[in-house]
This record gives sequence, C-alpha cells and structure tokens, in this order.
Amino acid sequence: LESDDAADVLGVLSDEKTEEVISHLDDVDHASDIVDLLQYKEGTAGSIMAKELVKVQENWTVSTTVREMRKQAENVENIYTIYVTDENDLLLGRLSLRRLLNTAVKTQISDIYKPGLEVVKTYTDVETVANKMKKYDFVAMPVVDEIGRLVGRITIDDVVDVITEEAEKDYQLASGISQNVDYSDNVWMLTRARLPWLLLGLLGGIFGAQIIGLYEADLRLYPEMAFFIPLIAAMGGNVGVQSSAIIVQGLASESFLSLEIFPKLKKEFMVALVNGLVCSIIILGYNLIFSESMNMSITVSIALLCVILFAGLFGTFIPLVLNKYKIDPALATGPFITTVNDILGLLIYFAIGRMMYA
Repeated sequence: LESDDAADVLGVLSDEKTEEVISHLDDVDHASDIVDLLQYKEGTAGSIMAKELVKVQENWTVSTTVREMRKQAENVENIYTIYVTDENDLLLGRLSLRRLLNTAVKTQISDIYKPGLEVVKTYTDVETVANKMKKYDFVAMPVVDEIGRLVGRITIDDVVDVITEEAEKDYQLASGISQNVDYSDNVWMLTRARLPWLLLGLLGGIFGAQIIGLYEADLRLYPEMAFFIPLIAAMGGNVGVQSSAIIVQGLASESFLSLEIFPKLKKEFMVALVNGLVCSIIILGYNLIFSESMNMSITVSIALLCVILFAGLFGTFIPLVLNKYKIDPALATGPFITTVNDILGLLIYFAIGRMMYA
C-alpha cells in the first residue's frame, strides 16, 4: 500500500493496534512515512497526501537525475510530475520529462526546469485542495510545510474521494441529518443524526400554530384566508431553499469572485422580484376567476410577493453570514430555512391580510 492508503487504514484502528501493525513493518522508511501522515489533523492536505513521489535537485546533472529517478520510481505507482528542489528540499518548480530526455547528459537541472508551481500547505483544508486541483486541472498537487519544503503530493484519486465525502455531507445537512451516517448504522445512530432537525421542525410547527392562533379572530371573520396558508408557507420554504442552495454551491466551489454580501443580496432581490411578480400575477388571476372577494385576491398576491422577496433574501444572507464566521453554510439549507420561512411567511401573510381587510 502507498503511504496515504496505509495511513487511512491504520487511522480507524486503536492506538495499540496501530503501534502493533507498524512494529511489524520491515521497511523502516515506509513505516516512518505512515507515522508522519498519522500526525496530521483530519480534513487537512497533510492527512490525505502520499509521501511517494519523484523529486530531483537543481544542482544535479541530467545523467544523475535519470539514475536517481530510476531508484525513486520503484516506490511510485504513477509519477505524474517530477518536482525540483534545492539541497534543503525547498520546492522550486517542476521538470518536463520530455525536455529531460532531449537534453545533453551533462546539463544541470537548474538550466532546464520550469520554476514556480501551485502548492498547498500541510494544514490547507481538503476542500480548498479539491477546488485548486479542479481549477488548474491538476492530476497531482505538491504539498509543502510551513517553510516551503516538499513533503508529499495529493493525487486526483484522493481528491475524488474528498469531493464525494463532502457532497454526501452537504446533502445530508441539507436533508436535515446532522451527522455522517449510513443506512447500515444502528437505530440509535440513525435516530441521533435525524432527531435534532425533526425537533426543530416540530418547534417551528408549534410557533406556526401559535401565529395562526393570534389571528384566530381574523380567520373567523374571513375564513377564506385559511385556504392559502399552505400556499404561502410552501412558496416561502421553496424559494428559501433555492436561494440558499445556489449560495452554498457557489461557496463550496469557490466560484464567487467576491464574498461581499450586499451585491449578492441585490442580485437575489432582483431574481426574487421577477419570480414573485410572475407567481403573484398567476395567483391573482386565479382568485379573480374563482374567488368573489377582491380583498382576498389582492391580499394573497401581495403577501406572496413579499414572502418570496423575504425568503430569497433570507436564503442568501444566512449562508453568507455562516461562511463569514467559519460555520458550514450547508446548515442553512433544508429544514432550517424552510422552518424559519414558514413562520415568518405566516406573519407576513396575516399582517397584510389584517391591513387589507381593515
């Protein structure tokens, strides 16, 4: 096994078992690499990198380089890139294999390598690593320590695993599952992961019932308002989930040129305004045909427009704020946004209804 795969296997074992396995390894250098990888914090570049790579020194000649590469290549399954360092292992750049093979044997590497290279630090978050590799179409990314020494590399297969895990995590958070669980987990684990958000939804339902109770007198006088409570709540929740999902996706892929909140709120306001006007006109036309109350028709249309505007802005604002304070913005999708927009949507609906019927 390569060092990163071996570290992943040993990472799930107890400390005693890990020490026992490492003590039985014959290759001392390989064992040292594995122990080194186990020291890095989970979720960082250091925790997923592999120690196996091909590196050459700038002061070597082509003939020395080829000889040393043959030795190093024995332990590397896929080379991808030849890294160039100085005598202290400080990463300087990369070397083209084609240029190496077409250069005179006494030429020094310093004369033919390409300086400068995108790198990540050992403490860099794995999501940032994945986004960088996607942005630059890398199949391998060098990892350096705090002072720029080459300590490993991350290959595309490791990044694919990270992307899959993060996508599953975000999907579960958006679905109201607070922990990373699988259907094969026991009942207690599944319940513990799902119950918190269900309780939040229950609490939101209670608040919604209390709001309806506050306007009980209005509903007795104008019972037709009750017909559109599900519509208002559903539309607010749907719009909030849509806007938050787009923001979370943009934050996850780092596709935003800027993280300033106001420009995004302005853009979402325009989108919500257009969508709100279209939906409000449609529901106004419906009520004018099937309802005898003009007040009812206008109330529902205005309330729907206001709810869509608010839900769109709220669904944009919350993920951006959470991201600013280093909290996973995926928490803002799904049950949280839906519940809050349901409650506030009802308040807006009844407040506008009271003004219209007054």
